[in-house]
Amino acid sequence: MAAELVRGQNHPLPQARLEIRISAGSPVLAGATLGDERGTVRGAEWVAHPGAPTLPGIEVSPQAAAEHRLAVDLAALPEAVHRVTVLLALPERPGGPLRFGSLAAPRAAVTAPGGTEIARFVLTGLDAESAVVALELYRRQGAWKVRAVGQGYAGGLAALLADQGLASAAELASDVREAVARSLARAVPAPRPPDPSPASGSAQTGPAAAPREADPAGRRAADGPIDYTHPGRRSGTCPSPAQPPAAPPAASGGQPPRPVAGDAVGWSMDERLYNQVWGMFEDLARTTAAYRSAVDFAGSRLEKETDQALADPRVRLGAAGDAAREAARARHARLIEQARAALDRDVAQLTAESEVVEPALPAACARWDNPVWHGYRVPAEPPMALRLGDLHLPESAPLRIPLLARLPLERGLWIDSGSAPGPDDASPDSAGTRRLAMDVAVALAVRLLAVHPVGEFDVQVLDPAGTGAQALLPLTRTGAVTGPPAAGAAGVAAVLGRLTRRVDLVRMALRGGATDSLPPGFDAAQQLLLVNDFPHGFDDRAVNQLRYLVDEGPAVGVHLLMVADRADAAAYGPLLDPLWRSLMRLTPVPGDHLADPWVGHAWTFEPALVPPGSGILQQVLTEVTAARIKHR
Repeated sequence: MAAELVRGQNHPLPQARLEIRISAGSPVLAGATLGDERGTVRGAEWVAHPGAPTLPGIEVSPQAAAEHRLAVDLAALPEAVHRVTVLLALPERPGGPLRFGSLAAPRAAVTAPGGTEIARFVLTGLDAESAVVALELYRRQGAWKVRAVGQGYAGGLAALLADQGLASAAELASDVREAVARSLARAVPAPRPPDPSPASGSAQTGPAAAPREADPAGRRAADGPIDYTHPGRRSGTCPSPAQPPAAPPAASGGQPPRPVAGDAVGWSMDERLYNQVWGMFEDLARTTAAYRSAVDFAGSRLEKETDQALADPRVRLGAAGDAAREAARARHARLIEQARAALDRDVAQLTAESEVVEPALPAACARWDNPVWHGYRVPAEPPMALRLGDLHLPESAPLRIPLLARLPLERGLWIDSGSAPGPDDASPDSAGTRRLAMDVAVALAVRLLAVHPVGEFDVQVLDPAGTGAQALLPLTRTGAVTGPPAAGAAGVAAVLGRLTRRVDLVRMALRGGATDSLPPGFDAAQQLLLVNDFPHGFDDRAVNQLRYLVDEGPAVGVHLLMVADRADAAAYGPLLDPLWRSLMRLTPVPGDHLADPWVGHAWTFEPALVPPGSGILQQVLTEVTAARIKHR
């Protein structure tokens, strides 16, 4: 469990590679300074900031944003560095300087590269300060620790840097402000001014804020719209959805900046691509939310102006009333046109980015028709993420965003085999949906096998009634699974009992710090349990064992991929509710929907299926099996 720090408290850091995650209620710039044994910053070259975002062992975001991820590698820091100070500052604005006291309290968290929190700190008690030292990583007697600081500076970034002994503090603070201003000018379009309404005699403003949704990522400003800005993206803020943004300043040659694959924060290309894909998802969600809000606003404005024109009996009929209604409709059409133009511009940029990112994705994150699979070889390192399918929205249907899941899987996957409406309201029959669900499950199982080094991942199959035999042929024909699929209640009991004992054994070894005392010949490979037709063949004991594996298995390398129709398990009543809630539900029907937790967009989901007629599964599994034989 992560340590909840208070000001002045410290906590040991268990590893060298870390992420510092910053979440604020408004765009802030994040930076870091390097200090010697006395904490002194020796020069501007010891400061990572948006104008110079990379130093040995440190990488920060190149613009102001409501969220940041700072990459830190303590082992890569220069020998003279004994302290890393993480700082936040508010960018200047035309209306006057912002102060932290007027915003929601920023939050800082130190995490492992996989996202596991080590320590967190909420910066409370700030008032007139416009710059603050959030955290301090320091080395003491060869070990690194993190300290919660929360020291604010009313004099801003220049005062903060000067307090750390930097002689050129004022000049560097000015350079940082210019770098932030350049990034905002390049990437953040200014909102159009409201179009005054002759009918009302006053300018119309945007609609009231949308109802607040659950926001687990903390992207919502205190009283404003959700900020979907990804820390590695070029957008700094989310423009007001009520009015469509103006076109951004053109880059050289009158064209927007050319997208580059891997243009995100991360220590490796795979991590950069992963962060870039999620940034694309967030950008598409943001721009679509802005478009939908603008359309709603235009509709409500048209209704209001029409009501105002009809309210006066003197102009309700005749030329004056017709002219007022026509003017209202023209303004409505203009607002819709502006909103669509802004959406089309953003979608075009994301489409161009997708065209360079898709070919660069590693096999684990690539489509099955990507050439990377045709040149497949068993990897030497495990992947960091897995492609589950694609997502898109109706306003930008041609644009597909990969749905990536971090590995190892912290949640099991449930492929829903119940009937669901497909594209164009076509409803597959029950048998067709079940077969499609097994095809999706097998494709995911093959992908997991293929992207792990030889001997580090195994698949076990429970098929109590034998209904998945045809779909399982790619796995069984090549011998890629650990033994034949277990059938009947006896097979279910044997496999679940074996995996339950494995989880118990590894958990006890980890708790006792005695992982080297595991039995000789113990298979340390991660295990994927593929269950078909749940709950057929399961009694109460087997159901409880399955729930245990779902809860405790991922932490010790046992993962679940279940194909089931929840209606089939209705006889168990609420007993299985915790099981369903703990799994990530995926639909096998192309065109079905998934809802995001931020604004509730109904994303259209397409599973990662092999193209019809392709022999890529057979080719990949043949390579995996050959590598296993050679490994033995």
